[in-house]
Amino acid sequence: MNLLVLGAGESGTGAALLARKKGYEVFVSDFGTVPEKYQNVLLKSGIEWEEGTHEKALKGSFDLIVKSPGISSHVPVVKEFRSRGVQIISEIEFGSRHTEAKIIAITGTNGKTTTTLLTHHILKKAGSDVGLAGNVGNSFCGELAIKDHEYFVLEVSSFQLDDIDRFKPFISMILNITPDHLDRYDGKMENYVDAKFKILLNQDEADHFIDGADDPIVEKALGDRSVKANLHPFSLNRPVKNGAELINDKLNINLTDKPFEMSIHELALQGKHNARNSMAASVAARILEIRKEVVRESLADFQNVEHRLEFVATIHGIEFVNDSKATNVNSTWYALESMRKPVVWIVGGVDKGNDYSILHDLVDQKVKAIICLGEDNEKPLEAFSGRVEDIAEAKSAVEAVGLGYQLANRGEVVLLSPACASFDLFENYEDRGHKFKQAVKSL
Repeated sequence: MNLLVLGAGESGTGAALLARKKGYEVFVSDFGTVPEKYQNVLLKSGIEWEEGTHEKALKGSFDLIVKSPGISSHVPVVKEFRSRGVQIISEIEFGSRHTEAKIIAITGTNGKTTTTLLTHHILKKAGSDVGLAGNVGNSFCGELAIKDHEYFVLEVSSFQLDDIDRFKPFISMILNITPDHLDRYDGKMENYVDAKFKILLNQDEADHFIDGADDPIVEKALGDRSVKANLHPFSLNRPVKNGAELINDKLNINLTDKPFEMSIHELALQGKHNARNSMAASVAARILEIRKEVVRESLADFQNVEHRLEFVATIHGIEFVNDSKATNVNSTWYALESMRKPVVWIVGGVDKGNDYSILHDLVDQKVKAIICLGEDNEKPLEAFSGRVEDIAEAKSAVEAVGLGYQLANRGEVVLLSPACASFDLFENYEDRGHKFKQAVKSL
């Protein structure tokens, strides 16, 4: 069977490796430049590939195409193969066809990485045979090419869900939905919501769906659909059945006739958004009948992902926190909401059409000074001038950290939570976070 993989990044290379392992004839085509890391993997595996063109791919005959999530369905090569009637599927779809694992698939605009890692942490602590993949860590197919597991916890984006067909998680989650990536969805929010809800496409009465019941978009979309899976809502705001709720500062997980409680003050991850993430992961764990004691211990000792509300250092009583992964306004809202000390906030970068007004109330309550870190700071300066006593500009992480150190006092926090993409001054959000941490440690 001839298989074409479009894109030779993490997802595409992983798909190619799994396809070769399963006996397919594989060809990889990337219109851009294939990173050296993946060139070496393909060469070592004897997989033929092309870069900078789709010339050989378009001349070939293929039974199936795996499309990497970064490639839009609107590009010419995808349209051409669709016109020929060749089935095009996503990498997670291809992986799901070659595993016996029970899949826990997690999506949402914000919080999905943390919830994925936390769910994996609980299963690992329980001694389960569990893999971690998807939009965090390695690709699903790349992991499967090495080893299958009893369970796989997958972070899945809307892009990865766009081209599924038979993908059927045992447990699925939609944590929340706020506007993002609308350029990929013809500027229509309903198209983005539809993409997220494809996670439910093949679930049936034997499966489970965990939904963020505090999110109005999720709740409306859920009400508009017929869902076969067992529903497990979680909420900080109201009582729910067969899910998780917050009562008197205690998380109550009530899936069985033996519910368990845990004080939110015991959680390793603080802030309302992290209480929700902890609820979602706990519900998944209890569906899988993981013991309450293991869930409790896991929620208390979990360490979060790098660049997501990551504690860096305390210097002369000033705490420095790296939230460089916050590349949209909603992520930054969650970061500011979780702060319990006065904040010197570092914001800015490549603006994605941000509406900063949703941050005004939190800025008024929690932020004492703002540092705009970017080549063009016009929008954040305009949005927040007059709301804080001090507002400054920086053109490097070193300058931003130095200003933060000057403006903060003992018992306060310097928070990097940019609400913007990073590629004006940095390679990516990881580079921005690393340079922030280096600057802090050089103080």
